[in-house]
Amino acid sequence: MGQYSMQQALQQFIKKNKNKHAFQAVQIEAVWEQLMGKTVARYTDKIQIQGTKLMIHTHVAPLKQELSYQKHIIIQRVNETLGEAVIDEVIIRS
Repeated sequence: MGQYSMQQALQQFIKKNKNKHAFQAVQIEAVWEQLMGKTVARYTDKIQIQGTKLMIHTHVAPLKQELSYQKHIIIQRVNETLGEAVIDEVIIRS
């Protein structure tokens, strides 16, 4: 049996796990502030992954508008963080 880094072992676990999307959402929540900044993180209520969609919940209208302009950047950053192309759409909800 070969040696795996923690990241490789975690990726293998995620691929085999039935709750892959829930686990990936937790991963994104853990680094959301680093990905998007303190202000965005402070006013983001919830993050979910449904299929290939990232659902971002916020009650702040200006933030919702700003995030809608940054959808392509969010997709890129999230996929880089997850190490694979998981997200292809971002939906911002109140």
